[in-house]
Amino acid sequence: MSAEILEERRQSIHTKEEHGANTTKGNSGGCGGNGMRCDTASVAGAVSQRACVYCGARVVLNPITDAFHIVHGPIGCASYTWDIRGSLTSGSELYRNSFSTDLQEKDIVFGGAEKLAAAIDEAVANYAPKLIFVYATCIVGVIGDDIEAVCGQAEAKHGIRVIAVKAPGFSGTKSTGYRMACNALMQLMLPHAGQPKVQGVNILGDYNLAGEMWIIKNYLRAMGIPVVAAITGDAAYEALVKAPAAQLNIVQCAGSMMYLARRMEDELGVPWMRASFFGVEDTSTALRQVAERLGDVQALHRAETIIGKRSVEATDFLDRYRPHFVGKKAAIFVGGGFKAISLIRQFNEMGIETVLVGTQTGKPEDYEIIAGLVNPGTVILDDANPAELEAFMKEKGADILVGGVKERPLAYKLGIAFCDHNHERKHALGGFEGVENFTREVNLSLSSPVWKHTRGADSYASTASVQADLVRRALSANPA
Repeated sequence: MSAEILEERRQSIHTKEEHGANTTKGNSGGCGGNGMRCDTASVAGAVSQRACVYCGARVVLNPITDAFHIVHGPIGCASYTWDIRGSLTSGSELYRNSFSTDLQEKDIVFGGAEKLAAAIDEAVANYAPKLIFVYATCIVGVIGDDIEAVCGQAEAKHGIRVIAVKAPGFSGTKSTGYRMACNALMQLMLPHAGQPKVQGVNILGDYNLAGEMWIIKNYLRAMGIPVVAAITGDAAYEALVKAPAAQLNIVQCAGSMMYLARRMEDELGVPWMRASFFGVEDTSTALRQVAERLGDVQALHRAETIIGKRSVEATDFLDRYRPHFVGKKAAIFVGGGFKAISLIRQFNEMGIETVLVGTQTGKPEDYEIIAGLVNPGTVILDDANPAELEAFMKEKGADILVGGVKERPLAYKLGIAFCDHNHERKHALGGFEGVENFTREVNLSLSSPVWKHTRGADSYASTASVQADLVRRALSANPA
């Protein structure tokens, strides 16, 4: 690695060598067997890509379609997470609104508990929700409003579930917010723990972006496996309270839902398995493993029928595009480690080499698997900042970056193709359908004629120089 790295970041940035992934300084310990430092607080001043605790909790709970979400704090916190995911609904649209107590200076001085109680009363009167989540933001963590007490009083008064989510942004990382959301879901489900078991599964960690939950449900329905609850894409209160009765939890986004899966196994007796529905290989494996874990021979036979037809179609589609990808290199920076693993496999299927891969919330086991999938020389990094991403994409010669909305401007600035694999996308990338959509998008982005007119950062420096020269000429022609 030729790029200069902050000393505090060295243990979070590795280059895979022939015998594994190692840091530039040979540091050891930390995260996993390869010494990766991860799942910790961001380095101060590094302009981390991670969001706050409140954001982590909100993005997990927000897709519950008939829930009422009250953000207890200044209006900016509610605005920041308003309709933050591209989650689709087959029922209520209530979740697409954002409600706030809009704390002002007087509330901060004298406390905002009364204002919160009034907001809950107003919500019940005007919307009659069955479920309300109340989020404590940074300022509430500072002034100390007892939102749990307010929520308890509201439950007794109105006879509905009102659940406090204590998620001040400064109290940890985005992963902490995921745990707060999972605790809130357990608080919702625990009173229903005694239900008799029914045939069916829960899907954890799919948020129905562009309808991907519906794609997975269609596969399982064709296999004869009902979905008891979706957690939380296109979820509803009535389904969530039935979740303890399921036979199995299928965990798609491990970063946000492994904590909930383990709690549900320990406290509700629902076993779990990890699965990915991105790419031909992972989707095929997931469908087989679900049937095997349930011990359902007929479902396994139906899964093989689906895989036999759909995987061939997806592979044939991919084969038509593969010549366009020869020699191309990809950079990946996404939220969870399991998604990064699936993307590496997808790029391998496409014939594209992954030269950089990073995550915001990866765990030790994720980085172990990543190190085993990529080629020697690949840069592996945790919680990257924009300067690091820019330096390593230029160093490794990446042709395309797969990430989220925060990474898009960086890719375009460098003259690198981009694919959005995060909350805001409008087309499904999961399942066999997603293979075609992803392949088509990568090809369109890589093949865009605009790249013929850019030369990365140098082009932008040149453009800025031209713009500055034009401004100087305009000023000289029209002096003040």
